[in-house]
Amino acid sequence: MAVRGLRAWLRAGSALGLLAGVTVSANAGGFAVHEQSAYFQGMSFAGAAAGGDLSGMFWNPAVMTQFAGINSYTSISAILPYASNSPSAGSTFFAFGGTTNVGDQALVPGSYFSYQLNPSLWLGMSVNAPFGLSEHFPEAWAGRDYAAGTTFLRTYNASPSIAYRLNDWISVGVGVQIQFAKASLNHGVSFFGFPIGDANLSGDGWGYGFTAGVTLMPTPATTVGLGYRSSIDQKISGTLVVPILGSFGADTTVKLPDTVSLGIRHRIDPQLTLLGTVEWTNWSRIGTSIISASPLPASPSLTLPFDYKDGWFFSAGAEYQATDRLTLRTGLAYEISPVTDSVRMPLVPDNDRFWASIGATLQITRSLSADLAYSHIWVRDPTINISAASGNPWFATSGVTYIGDVSAHVDILSIGIKYRWDEPKAPVKTGLITK
Repeated sequence: MAVRGLRAWLRAGSALGLLAGVTVSANAGGFAVHEQSAYFQGMSFAGAAAGGDLSGMFWNPAVMTQFAGINSYTSISAILPYASNSPSAGSTFFAFGGTTNVGDQALVPGSYFSYQLNPSLWLGMSVNAPFGLSEHFPEAWAGRDYAAGTTFLRTYNASPSIAYRLNDWISVGVGVQIQFAKASLNHGVSFFGFPIGDANLSGDGWGYGFTAGVTLMPTPATTVGLGYRSSIDQKISGTLVVPILGSFGADTTVKLPDTVSLGIRHRIDPQLTLLGTVEWTNWSRIGTSIISASPLPASPSLTLPFDYKDGWFFSAGAEYQATDRLTLRTGLAYEISPVTDSVRMPLVPDNDRFWASIGATLQITRSLSADLAYSHIWVRDPTINISAASGNPWFATSGVTYIGDVSAHVDILSIGIKYRWDEPKAPVKTGLITK
C-alpha cells in the first residue's frame, strides 16, 4: 500500500518538478516565457518574426540580415506575478485553507549578437530562458498534494545561427537550439488520506532542436517574417527523496512543443508603423510523459497526463517615431491557453490571457540605444476541479480531491540595451537597416 501511494505521488507531481510545471509566473501558454525582448514587449510582441530589432532572432533568425556590421542586444525583464488560490468545500484538505500570492518575482534575461561576414552572410548567437517557473506554496494548504513548498525551473537556451540575404527582398536563416534545464520541487505526500510531510525532487538535463525562418519585403514599406522553433525532447534525470521511504532515482523525457510565428511590419509614413503577429504552439505533442523511477518496479508505468491542446497568440501594435531620438510604441494581445478545464491543476493553473503594453526607445548615440517597456496581463480566472466526478486525469494518479479557483494577473517591466560595435561594412538595401 505504501508503494502504491508513492507511485500515485510520483504520477501526480514528481515530473512537474523535473521538467517545468507552469504557473502564471510563466507568461505564455504552457511552459513558455514570452519575455525575450524589451523592444517587442512594448508592442505585446506584435511583428516580432518580421524583425525591426535584433531580438527578433529569437522568433526568426533571418532578421539578422536587417542589421549591418556587428551588433548586440541585451534585455532583462522583471516579472511580478500574482496568483492566489481559493479552495471549495469539496476539497479533501479544505480545512487547511487557500493561499495568498504564490508567484515569486523573477528576472528573465535575453542576449543577442550578430556579425556580418560579407554583404550577404551573417553569423549570430542568442542566449535565452524560454521556459521558466518560480513559486512558493504554503507547506499546508488544501491543494498540498498537487503543490507545496518552493518550486523553481530554470532553462538556458543557446542558439548559434546563420542568415543569408538572397536578394534585396528575401532572406533566410537557420540555427540550432542547445537547452539545459534545472529544476527543484517540494511536494506534499499523503498515505491513506493523511499528509505525512513533503518530498523533495531535483533534476536537470539537456535537449536539442533547431530554428529557421524567412523574411520577405513585398513592398519597400512592408516586411513579412515567418519563423519556426522546433520541438525539443527534454531529457531529465534527478533524485526523489520521500519521507519514510527514502531516496529514488527518476528520469523522464518531456516532449516540448514547436512554434510557428508569423509577423508583419507595414510603414504607413516615415513616423508610423503598424505591426501584427499570429503564433501557433504545438502543445498537443506533449501528451502524457512516462517516468522511470528506481528502485521502483518498471510496471505499472508512472505517468504525467498533461494532455494539452495547441496554443495560439494574436497581437497588434503600433510604433511612432516621435523625434529623431525617441520612438514610442504600444500593443495589445490575446492568448488562447493550451491548458483546458479538464486537465488543470494547481501547479498548472494557466488560462486565456489579455495583454496591454507600452514601450519606448531612446537613441542615446549613433551606436547606442535603450528600450523600456511595461505590460499588464489579465489572466482569465482559472477554475480547478480534480475529483472522481470531473474526469480530470490527475485525480486518477493521486486519489486526492482538490476543487478551487485561482485569481491571477502579471506585471512586467523590461529594459534593453542595443549597441553597434562598428560601422556597416557594406550597405544593405532593406527598409529596416540603420545606415
